[in-house]
Amino acid sequence: MAVSTMGSKSARTPQPQAALTKGGCTLLPAGALGTRLGSEGKHYVCGSIAAFTNIVVTFPIQKVLFRQQLHGVLAREAVWQLQRDGLRNLYRGLLPPLLQKSTTVAIMFGLYEDFSRVLLERADGSGVPELVTRSFAAALAGTAEAFLTPFERVQTLLQDHRHHGRFNNTAHTFRTLLTEYGVRECYRGLVPILLRNGPSNVLFFGLRGPIKEQLPEATSQAGHLVNDFVCGGVLGAALGIMFYPLNVVKSRAQSQVGGAFQPCRDVLLTVWRERGGSLAMLFRGAHLNYHRSLLSWGIINATYELLLKLI
Repeated sequence: MAVSTMGSKSARTPQPQAALTKGGCTLLPAGALGTRLGSEGKHYVCGSIAAFTNIVVTFPIQKVLFRQQLHGVLAREAVWQLQRDGLRNLYRGLLPPLLQKSTTVAIMFGLYEDFSRVLLERADGSGVPELVTRSFAAALAGTAEAFLTPFERVQTLLQDHRHHGRFNNTAHTFRTLLTEYGVRECYRGLVPILLRNGPSNVLFFGLRGPIKEQLPEATSQAGHLVNDFVCGGVLGAALGIMFYPLNVVKSRAQSQVGGAFQPCRDVLLTVWRERGGSLAMLFRGAHLNYHRSLLSWGIINATYELLLKLI
């Protein structure tokens, strides 16, 4: 793989880079943009573009999933709610996840590379296993992503139909939260995000290389693209299921405006009681989350790896 991952041989082997051409004329020589950005900077750019592509494609699916997480309804009911809201509101709330995801994925890949490089240099000769060093780098990158919690906060409020009459758009929502409640209100739901981001990053970067090595060897650019899509998709789907309850807690906590900040445990118990103490009800929407994550992280991983070879 083009990005350095735990146990990935390609992390230490330069990958061939293609030139972008049109009509036989070179528009962007191989590696030209990468040289301008620097060996570290291109990981941020590739991650950001990959996330942008994913959000535009999968946003309607995310809205259906959000309704299921928040209200515990069937997918059919969630789709019906969106139809009732109208096409005009289908992409309502797109800007926060577009800004948040394109930035967090850039941070995820870029800071992982930067932290790995720095920590490996510091740990050189200390006897600390590379797996431990890279795992720590992944956890640090995931924790740094939580700085952008306000974007998830605003996205939740704009997607919740109960707040359609109160919040007009992204800027209005931010302004209302800051002026009426303060900065702290923008970080409601921070704890479940921290509990999700660090461990999921460790597992993603730790397993990405080994999973790809188990796939049939690719002999073409298309083959590499398919392998990267499968690798990212399978990992993303599995992690999405694993951390699904934390996302339910996050959605419930962030749908509240004002009032006391409840601990994660209390929010989870409230949802558990409301849904009749049923594990199936707690995981309602998980099947859609699985398919969305499969598509989302497949797109992100494949696009990221492709861009790394082009830039």
